[in-house]
Amino acid sequence: IFSEDSSPRPILQRMFNRLLVANRGEVAVRFARTCRKLSISPVAVYSEADAGAPWLDAFDEALCIGPAHPARSYLNQDAILEAAVQADCQALHPGWGFLAENALFATRVHHHKLAWIGPSGQAIRLMGDKALARETVKAAGLPTIPGSEGVLTSVDRARTLAGEIGYPVLLKATAGGGGKGMRICRSPDTLEQSFTEASREAEASFSNPGLYMEKFIEAGRHIEFQVLADRWGKVLHFGERECSVQRRHQKLVEEAPSPIMTEESRAHYGDLVCRAVAAVGYEGAGTVEFLRSPEGKLYFMEMNTRLQVEHPVSEMITGVDLVEWQLRIAADEKLTLDQSTIPLHGHAIEARINAEDPSRDFRPSPGMITRFDFPTEVQDGTIRIDTHIVAPAEVPPFYDSLVAKVIAHGETRSKAIAALEECLSRAIVEGLPTTIPAHLKILRTEGFSSGEYDTSLLETLDLSS
Repeated sequence: IFSEDSSPRPILQRMFNRLLVANRGEVAVRFARTCRKLSISPVAVYSEADAGAPWLDAFDEALCIGPAHPARSYLNQDAILEAAVQADCQALHPGWGFLAENALFATRVHHHKLAWIGPSGQAIRLMGDKALARETVKAAGLPTIPGSEGVLTSVDRARTLAGEIGYPVLLKATAGGGGKGMRICRSPDTLEQSFTEASREAEASFSNPGLYMEKFIEAGRHIEFQVLADRWGKVLHFGERECSVQRRHQKLVEEAPSPIMTEESRAHYGDLVCRAVAAVGYEGAGTVEFLRSPEGKLYFMEMNTRLQVEHPVSEMITGVDLVEWQLRIAADEKLTLDQSTIPLHGHAIEARINAEDPSRDFRPSPGMITRFDFPTEVQDGTIRIDTHIVAPAEVPPFYDSLVAKVIAHGETRSKAIAALEECLSRAIVEGLPTTIPAHLKILRTEGFSSGEYDTSLLETLDLSS
């Protein structure tokens, strides 16, 4: 799937011999694949719930780090660091989720004389505080949604500000993500209750009750730019992704490029993104997320200081292995790509297949997968399957429900849609419900097929059958 521009280059003298992936499942398998491409020996960690899981076969060594509960295994910093040292690793990749955006953990990894595959702890702290990140990128030239200057100090302050910017408004956890600690307020009557609920949820999810406020943009679209930055200040973007098909602020379908963006707007906002990322001294892979108004203006929402789940669609249209460049940047290599040499070829769409029942409001459906088959030969394009499942395989109830990412690439958007629809229509997953029926309904809607959709698309669909 990767072009000649990102084909294997000579391994650097500083390239790592062994790397520990501090994650599980599909995430871990994805990074193990590129490690082998660079002749790096991949090492896994696993919980007792994942003992014997098929995905561990992708690694040269695997160490158990604790019981099933994430707090005692995949979030256990001491156990993971001890495993990395014990396995004689020179580097650690956090993947996404778990400890990927934990500034303290990134710093501790460095203190153990291990290379951290990601930005510095300082950059993670800067961008992890959503209110501070808004002010930082605003100073660097990115447009931001009208809202609070920093964290809201009280309900009264929130009420005053909402009156100034106008309802509806959105309360968001300053340390948050994934839709946690987030509430929409459409009138003053609901503000106090929403503030209390969002703050309580933020405290429970992130140990930080702080909230900030933004103007809620109706019929908005989620647009994000993929970036890479080396430690010498060079920053490149790899076009934008459209991630507007969401349920409860969780993405279901992602595509690249966005059907609504023009070459001129891509170049304009891409340049702004690169300038802002360079201004904060960022290093590694990251994603700058925007909300697009119906009038066509992009407003900064947040920056994710890691590789995203949906990065394959960017890889498919650019031919660049983003994980490879994460590793090379961490090994002190300069970015040898140039913005002009990153053309976008065709169209790519990703469907996140989760072990969830869409007819029951996407209720998680852990259990045993007894058959798992996705065809890769389709008529209108090419199919990439990123998964860790080899049937029979158990989907534990303790972790993310993702079982596969199905990515279709076509010469045109319509061909990519047709290829993805054919693959999902012929896919066979037995043993538990998945989101495949919901994905097929999405692909077949007029709104999605025309490209004229926004973040409310899922609300218009009947997924009860």
